[in-house]
Amino acid sequence: MTDGAARTITDTLNRAGAPGAGAAMAGPRPLRDHPLRQTLTNEVHARPPEALTSPVRATMLAMLSGEGAAEADRRHLEALCDWAGVVRPPQGATHHSASFGSFHLKWERHTEFSTWTVFRPSAMPANAVVDPFVEPALHALPRDWLAGLPGELLVGIHVAVLSPDTPEPSPNMMAAMFGSESYVGSRIAGRSATAWTDFRIHGDGFSRMLVADHSMTPRQTGRVVQRLLEIETYRVLALLALPMARGVLPRIGPIEAGLSEVTTRIASLRGLQDERDLLDRLTLLAAQTEQIAAETAYRFGAARAYHELVERRIEELREIRIEGLQTVQEFMDRRLTPAIRTCEAVEERLDSLSQRVARASTLLRTRVEIAVEGQNAELLQSMDRRAQLQLRLQETVEGLSVVAISYYLVGIVGYAAKGLKGFGFKVDPDMLVGVMIPIVIAFVWSGVRRIRKVLVGRH
Repeated sequence: MTDGAARTITDTLNRAGAPGAGAAMAGPRPLRDHPLRQTLTNEVHARPPEALTSPVRATMLAMLSGEGAAEADRRHLEALCDWAGVVRPPQGATHHSASFGSFHLKWERHTEFSTWTVFRPSAMPANAVVDPFVEPALHALPRDWLAGLPGELLVGIHVAVLSPDTPEPSPNMMAAMFGSESYVGSRIAGRSATAWTDFRIHGDGFSRMLVADHSMTPRQTGRVVQRLLEIETYRVLALLALPMARGVLPRIGPIEAGLSEVTTRIASLRGLQDERDLLDRLTLLAAQTEQIAAETAYRFGAARAYHELVERRIEELREIRIEGLQTVQEFMDRRLTPAIRTCEAVEERLDSLSQRVARASTLLRTRVEIAVEGQNAELLQSMDRRAQLQLRLQETVEGLSVVAISYYLVGIVGYAAKGLKGFGFKVDPDMLVGVMIPIVIAFVWSGVRRIRKVLVGRH
């Protein structure tokens, strides 16, 4: 489209009053932002990897402090910032990165743990060719401040990144660094680096990772180091569920045995009391199952999430095999994955047990309800028979009442007739009584029925 054609279209839109064209010429129209727009946009850019230039040493500490410890972490970091004259982290921050002169510190708060990573971007010491872990970056931190870190140390890793001009260590040197030949390694990041580790805790209480930089950029070096640290951190966090899984297995066995016994007895129950006793026992088994499920649900769910993160970070390394060495992926497949499968098996076993208990409870409750309904039917029939007997008794009593009342009324009529005869009236008392008997009986009978109708109507 030519410039002239574009101007013609713009003029036409302006004359037609089309929205957008004139507004674009006059500047952006003011819009009201969502309160979370900036936060959500910046979330994907939060916690970026550090730009690292080899050679560099790093130490990461993963402190397990539980949920709700972010404020304690931030206060501890503020104390270090005040000591070094560095700007404090913002209020409410969950991560912070700052330079402290001879070292660089990065703090990240996660759901149940915090990571503290110290970097020393400087040349390796003279003896680093023999042992690059001889002077770790952790030594740059004040000892007193380090001792006061909130939480308990769960993961501690020393990392050394060798510069491209440093010769790659020989197998004998690697065995000396890691204390044995049982280490893993691979070419990573498109062969621009090589990484080795043994996933063990050494005599100084820390794991070790060695990275040889062949041609990485500073940002790439930072991403590689962060991925390696996260693989070890999330691996250990995922394994937190394994001791719990092993601990609940002895508790699941008796519940399953009890459920099997209850299920067997359901078919041979004889009375309602036996059914109620069995239902009480089944309710106890259900409570025990739900208690174990509640205790393990969070840990098992976290293990799945951490394991997925480990697999994702390994994929991002883009490993290439070194002949004679296991890759990180192979090591995790042989050592971590079976542990996670054990946790998943225990979780599935708990879920299956809970469903079986629920089905047995439903079956037993149905049986009890049917028995209760049968008893209720028998009770209603008994009440109906009693009502019929009461009705017959009531009718008998009414008949007797009519006879008794009529007898007394006829007697009164007889006495009245005799009195009239005594006064000189020509009245035959016996004849008068005989005539009045059916009249009195009819009168009394109709009166009793009327009274009964009134009483029944009120109820």
